[in-house]
Amino acid sequence: MSKNNVVKLAGRDTITDPLTELLRTGAEQLIYQAVEAELLELLAEHSERRTEDGNAGVVRNGHLPERELQTGLGPVTVQIPKVRAKTGEPVTFHSALVPRRGITSVLYRPLTVSTKALSYESPVLPTDDSMPTSTRRSV
Repeated sequence: MSKNNVVKLAGRDTITDPLTELLRTGAEQLIYQAVEAELLELLAEHSERRTEDGNAGVVRNGHLPERELQTGLGPVTVQIPKVRAKTGEPVTFHSALVPRRGITSVLYRPLTVSTKALSYESPVLPTDDSMPTSTRRSV
């Protein structure tokens, strides 16, 4: 009879304590707000493009399918908006914060948050390009 003292831990995506859920929800909201700000910036850049009717030439056009993004807290669900150009020249929205499908690197700097017995990492997303280049990670 062998004595096994290895304890299997659940994956980060199955941790259900209130602090982790709060941090994960906050991370989802932060990513959502940051992506929306990027989208609004893109739409503002193309605000001069108009159709013959005078309507906006570049508009929102739904979202890509939901997908999971790996963060220091485990996976969080993200949904990336789509745009459509009505004036001929195509416009595509790519978030600088969320990697495209097939790219495994994630843009975040870990911030350790401790509870009584456990430590977690939460993503801290940069808000602008004023971060020193030594701390930036390319996507």
